[in-house]
Amino acid sequence: MQNTKPKLLFVSITDKANGAENILLQAARASSASLLFLKKVDNGGLNLPDDLHVEYVSTGSILSGFWGLIKSLSNYRTDHIVFSTHPYLNAYLGFLKRIGYLKSKLIVRECSSVLTRYSGLKKLSYQIAYWLGYPGVNLVVCQTCSMRDVFVQHLPYIDKQKVIIQKNPIDIEQNLIKAEAPLPVADKGAEFICAAGRLIPEKGFDLLIMAFDEIKSSRPNLKLFIFGEGPEQITLENLIGELKLTDRVILKGWIANPMPFFKHAKACVVSSIKEGFPNVLLQMMILNPVVISTNCAGGIDEIPGIYLAEADNVNSLTTAINNALNAKKHNKDLIMQYVEDRTPEIFIKSILNALV
Repeated sequence: MQNTKPKLLFVSITDKANGAENILLQAARASSASLLFLKKVDNGGLNLPDDLHVEYVSTGSILSGFWGLIKSLSNYRTDHIVFSTHPYLNAYLGFLKRIGYLKSKLIVRECSSVLTRYSGLKKLSYQIAYWLGYPGVNLVVCQTCSMRDVFVQHLPYIDKQKVIIQKNPIDIEQNLIKAEAPLPVADKGAEFICAAGRLIPEKGFDLLIMAFDEIKSSRPNLKLFIFGEGPEQITLENLIGELKLTDRVILKGWIANPMPFFKHAKACVVSSIKEGFPNVLLQMMILNPVVISTNCAGGIDEIPGIYLAEADNVNSLTTAINNALNAKKHNKDLIMQYVEDRTPEIFIKSILNALV
């Protein structure tokens, strides 16, 4: 890399406050870079600081955002480093490089192992996207060793030297500040465990609800709060009704700041079946010494101080939750040592150093 400060542009499909988008925001803030979104969401968007330069391609459909992106990139075609996350968007930008429209260097981040996560036509669509665009990418960032292994195995036509491992960042100070906000009046004094994420099958919230059903009788005052929105909401509501847990399991929907709940929970839970790496896990670890996670991504079984459960296993998750709630002592120091080298500044610096 040159000694002069690189001009960076971070690109995302939407400004929805999901894990991948939060990663880009943290990196953009750490490098004082511009952000470009294909589409602005109506609600549940990122809390974007005023000092960042932010552009939106479209307020309509995502498809119109892809179409308008070509024009929006005109100021960034050369002499920039473009950083994106999402296979379809990554592939689209890579294709623009392959045909010579985008001459700036392109870094893409893999948000999950989609080629093992999906099957059928959806998997085929990703395979086509990778084939069309990824040969034009300068650097591919994977979150874990296992994710990189899967990537190079399924995409042998991509130079392995271009595929690096960089752990997800976490802004410890910002999360601690957000956690100081008070709980809503209705939830003050409540005894609860909590989970957060999109309401999709991969998050395993149905397994978490069934695990909670197993422990409810021994903890009559305990509730389960789940934060997030998604297509599985009705399915989860039906499951809650079938198990007669309407007063005990609460789907809280999306909220801008779940950090106070993470801080005050009796335990925080990640119940995912398969992930790239659950960013919410890092937030929970910073704010609460009692964290349970399924072994849903590479490296989770190496995290010290958390309570580990098998993925897609209700009995294992039930046991891990019980063990966590029954424990008299938790090793908060080990957890903090694990997250302290994951600052957004270290994240973006390490990636730029790997770019040649």
